[in-house]
Amino acid sequence: MRVLIAPDCFTGTLTATQAAEAIAEGWRRSAPDDDLTLQPLSDGGPGFLDVLTAALGGATVSVTVSDPLRRPVPAAILMVDSGVTRTAYIESAQACGLHLLSEGERNPMVTSTYGVGELIEAAVDGGATRVVVGLGGSGTNDGGAGMLAALGSGDPEALGRGGAALGELADDALERLGPVRERLQPVELVLATDVDSPLLGLQGASAVYAAQKGATPQMAQQLEAALGHFTEVVGRGIPASRDLLSGKDIRLERAPGAGAAGGLGYGLMLLGAHRVSGVQAVLDVVGFGALVQTADLVITGEGTFDWQSLRGKVVAGVAEAALACGRPAVVIAGQTLLGRRDSMELGISGTYAVAENPGQVAAALADPAGTLSRRTERVATTWSPRHA
Repeated sequence: MRVLIAPDCFTGTLTATQAAEAIAEGWRRSAPDDDLTLQPLSDGGPGFLDVLTAALGGATVSVTVSDPLRRPVPAAILMVDSGVTRTAYIESAQACGLHLLSEGERNPMVTSTYGVGELIEAAVDGGATRVVVGLGGSGTNDGGAGMLAALGSGDPEALGRGGAALGELADDALERLGPVRERLQPVELVLATDVDSPLLGLQGASAVYAAQKGATPQMAQQLEAALGHFTEVVGRGIPASRDLLSGKDIRLERAPGAGAAGGLGYGLMLLGAHRVSGVQAVLDVVGFGALVQTADLVITGEGTFDWQSLRGKVVAGVAEAALACGRPAVVIAGQTLLGRRDSMELGISGTYAVAENPGQVAAALADPAGTLSRRTERVATTWSPRHA
């Protein structure tokens, strides 16, 4: 049997590569004669550069940028030359990722995307004519204001102090955004997002994701109001673009992906970036369709399989690719919080949790690779022909 193992990272415990290896180890113990292909994946969040580097090669440029609290942190840029285009791949989580903060430091009221702007600046200084920014796993909710400040759009003290401070912005806070947009106009900017959420509203950055970054409900409401003020300041300084077909103003805050990474998607769109699905971009680069066609079974996974998995995440992308080729796909996750109906709508043939009840969560966190491997060993007894 040919098995394609293609997980995302298990956030906070295992990288995508570590997860793939743990799944493979468990499968081999139960079905040693099966042919396994390991293809770790990312949706633009943590692990984005690792997956692309393995697939594309290129040159890795080491830089030092600011973390969400403006402390120095090491990061990398992947440079890939192809004909007349020099593409820089950036993983925004290396500068604004939640994993860079301790539990006590997680507060999207004060965390900033300033370091992402430093990464983009370094990429452009390095000769990139195309910059692809992977979004996901952020610990920020500042609408990309910090990033814009690092690129020279306004006062870093006003724009780089986190999401809450955006509610106090003066009308001229982004007075240099126009020149920055002009300077970057020759560079194609691409945002590869893990979600398609807008910036504001019930499905927006603050309402849906701020809690994961340490915000209370009251803080999330304050961040929503602050982002709303931020868009008003932007609107006063930049003429609205018009849709050529409808003649109506284009509202970037409503655009799919504007709410990704705490609104970093919105900030990038202000610079002229266009959005692509992060997972689809990765699947295309690694030639995932061809890999699926050679497999009899596809296994994917992530830390928590929940409603967010349905929208732009690795699991959804893998399931769609498997369904298109008529291959069964199963999910092995740390926890599964979706019912069978939702899974089947994705085209998933089975879901399996490492922690099958609340009492097993602590054990899974204490030994993530071992528990994932042992759960996979049991899954193999269901799917491998050896046990039929």
